[in-house]
Amino acid sequence: MTRPPAVRSPALAAYLAASRGIPLVAPMLLRRRLARGKELPDRWQEKLGQPTRARPDGPLVWLHAVGLGETLALRGLIAALAAASDAHFLVTSTTRGSAEVFAANLPPRTCHQFLPLDAPAYLNRFLDHWRPSLSVWAEQDLWPGAVVAAAARQIPLALVNARMNAAAFGRRARWQGLYADLFGRFRLVAAQDEATARHLAALGARDVRVTGSFKAAAPPLAADPRALAEARNLLAGRRPVLIASSHPEDEFVVLSALRDAEAMPPVLIAPRDPRRGAEIAARAAEHGLAATLRSSGAGPTGDIWVVDTLGEMGLWYRVCPVTLIGGTFGPTEGHNPWEPAALGSAILHGPRVGNFAADFATLHHAGAALPVQPETLVTALKTDHSEMASRALALSQAAQGALAPLAEELLDLAGLA
Repeated sequence: MTRPPAVRSPALAAYLAASRGIPLVAPMLLRRRLARGKELPDRWQEKLGQPTRARPDGPLVWLHAVGLGETLALRGLIAALAAASDAHFLVTSTTRGSAEVFAANLPPRTCHQFLPLDAPAYLNRFLDHWRPSLSVWAEQDLWPGAVVAAAARQIPLALVNARMNAAAFGRRARWQGLYADLFGRFRLVAAQDEATARHLAALGARDVRVTGSFKAAAPPLAADPRALAEARNLLAGRRPVLIASSHPEDEFVVLSALRDAEAMPPVLIAPRDPRRGAEIAARAAEHGLAATLRSSGAGPTGDIWVVDTLGEMGLWYRVCPVTLIGGTFGPTEGHNPWEPAALGSAILHGPRVGNFAADFATLHHAGAALPVQPETLVTALKTDHSEMASRALALSQAAQGALAPLAEELLDLAGLA
C-alpha cells in the first residue's frame, strides 16, 4: 500500500497542530450558535463528528460543498454517479440552510450530514463511521485537516466544479506552500473555467482540467405538490413575476420602478435571507406599495407578495413565467440563473453578474437571458419572454446529461467503475 504524502508545508503543519485545540472551545461555541438559531437542535453534534444516520451497506462516496448553492449544484453529478454505480452518497455542508433545502431535493441513495469541525478527534470519529470509498470536494472550500485525514486513510481525493476568481486567488497566494501541500493529495482536479484552472495550477494543483459549471447540469428544484397547487390557484390568470434571491439593492430598484407603474402583474419577492421579510414589507410601504408576507400566512393580496420561506424556490420558479435574478444590482454580483432556466422561467438580470459571468455569457450567446436597467425593468417584467425561456430550458436540459464522463472517472478513482 502506498504511504500517504508527508506534510511538507510549515504552515500546514502549524495549522494541524493548532487544530487539536478546537475541542476545547467547539462545544461551547456550537451551543451559543444553537441558542441563536444558527444550528439545528437535533443535528448540531454532527459538527463534533457524531453521526445521526446509520451508514448504508456497500460503497459510499462522500461529497462536500460549503453552502446552499454549492450543495444543490452537486445533484447533477450525484445523479450521474448513481446511474453508473450502486454506490450510496453522503453529502456534507456547513450551513443550516443548505441542510434544510437539500433535504427537500435529495438525489438517489443520498443522505446529508454536517461536516465535522476540522479537529482530528472529530474527523476520526466521522471517518470511522462513514468509511467512504472516495472524497469529492466542490468549488473552493477545502478543510486542511479533513483533506489530510482522508489522504492518510488512502481515500482518493478529487476537487470538482472548482471556482477561484482573481480576488480569491490573491488571498490564497500568500499561503501557496500550504495549498501546494494540500493539492498534492488530490488525484483529480476539475475547474469551472480557464481562469480558475490557471489559479489552481499557480497554487500547486497538477493536471487541472476544465469541465464547466455544475450548476447548469443540476436537476430542477423540487416543489411540494400541495403548496404548488395552492399557489397556482391563488395566482391563477395573473401571470406573476419573481424577484429571486433578492438583496436590499435589488429590492430598492424594483420598488422604485413599481412605485409609478400601472397595471403590473403580481410581484413576488423571495429574499436571499428569508428572515428579511418584515424589512422588505416596510420598504415597500415607504414606496407606497402594499406587501403581504407568506411567512405570516398571507396570500398575494397586495402589490408585493414577499415569499419569505425557506426551501420553496422550486415552487416559485414553476408559477412565475419571468424571474429577475437577485444580487445583480449590487455587490453580490448575481446568483444562479440555471435554477429558473431548468423550470422554464425566463431570466432577467441587472448589470452586475460577475459571480456567474461564464454562466450568463452562455445564456446571452444563446439569446436565453435579458439584461435590464432600472429604467427598462417595468417593461421587461410585463413582456412575454416565453421564447427566451424555452432556449434557457433547452440549454439546461442538454447540460444535465454532460457529467457522465466525469462521473465514470471519479468512480474509477474509487475502484467502483
